[in-house]
Amino acid sequence: MSMKDEIDKAIGAHSAWKQRLKTAIDMGKAEVTIENTAKDNFCPFGQWLYGATIGGAKNLPGFNDVQTLHASFHKRAADVLDLALKGKKAEATALIGATSEYSKISAQLTQALMKWQKEAAGKF
Repeated sequence: MSMKDEIDKAIGAHSAWKQRLKTAIDMGKAEVTIENTAKDNFCPFGQWLYGATIGGAKNLPGFNDVQTLHASFHKRAADVLDLALKGKKAEATALIGATSEYSKISAQLTQALMKWQKEAAGKF
């Protein structure tokens, strides 16, 4: 799969997390564990990001930003999931609100991914 495809897929998958977290808040359970959610190398994009098939894309300027924001995103998602699984609906909901750190990092990650994708255009 090309880098463009990996990033397109990652943008979609990470934007879907908000709905997954809302479901966990509503239901009090989730298909993933807090521990695995917190790992930035557990999701398919993280596996690619840290894997051998990434190739020279890790040498582009945007790589470090993407890696840092991706790790922060997963940490924030795990924080929300932890509260959701403890039944703390109001606190969990606040953590994914429009002005929350989760939402800010999610938006920054998407922007960094798109920028990195542009850096790679025609190279990978």
